[in-house]
Amino acid sequence: MRQWTIDAFASAPFKGNPACVVEPFDRWPDAAWMQALAAENNQAETAFLLKTADPGRYGLRWFTPAREAPLCGHATLASAHALFAELGVDVEVLAFDTLSGELRVRRDGERLEMDFPADPPRRVETPPGLAEALDAPVVETWAGAYLVAVLEDEASVRGLQPDLATIKRLGEEAGDGPGQVIVVAKADPGRPYAVVSRFFAPAAGIPEDPTTGSAHCILMPLYGDKLGATALEFHQAYPGRGGDLSCESRGARVILRGRGLTVVESRLRVEPAF
Repeated sequence: MRQWTIDAFASAPFKGNPACVVEPFDRWPDAAWMQALAAENNQAETAFLLKTADPGRYGLRWFTPAREAPLCGHATLASAHALFAELGVDVEVLAFDTLSGELRVRRDGERLEMDFPADPPRRVETPPGLAEALDAPVVETWAGAYLVAVLEDEASVRGLQPDLATIKRLGEEAGDGPGQVIVVAKADPGRPYAVVSRFFAPAAGIPEDPTTGSAHCILMPLYGDKLGATALEFHQAYPGRGGDLSCESRGARVILRGRGLTVVESRLRVEPAF
């Protein structure tokens, strides 16, 4: 079987967030086998696809090195890129059946456009120890699927060296559980993006995620309200890589746009377990 490593939300190779995408299966492999391959790949996510009778519809599951994920943006974009660019699937819209319901992806010039569920966060009290774990003042705290810590400025976000052992225990207010924290601020004036963030997810086996689509299902509603905008440019400032997303609010949905670039094609020499 073939497998591709694809940089998602990338401006160039080795930017954005790499995801592994495995060639589509006729039936789901055993979950333990998928988890073992994801741990072997050791990327933030490995995506597994299931064929259906409809050439434009696939089952899609995502595994981090530690667990199955309920929602993943960059590995969805990578999966769509693999189907369009590597396997030549010729449809206008791809539909994916996932743990988060149906997700749809279409081409948008050189980018892909993804239709995801919005996750508007609620304001919460800042958990004791969060500012200390980040070693930075926290202006506000919000909770959706992940905990969101709003900082004073872009420099504070970029300069973080958090205590991940403490982060792993914080965030019980979040829908997907503790240990997954978005850190965010308004961008400096003159930047080509409005909002800058980072995402730390030690509870999912991801010390820091380079670019996180699901996080922007939270951030677009939050900063759409803060900035009075229905569409915004975002930058996720993972040191040395960085990823770029164009986001748009559409009621209960969020549109995420970004590029996918294939950097590796490989062949698995192990057979899947069923």
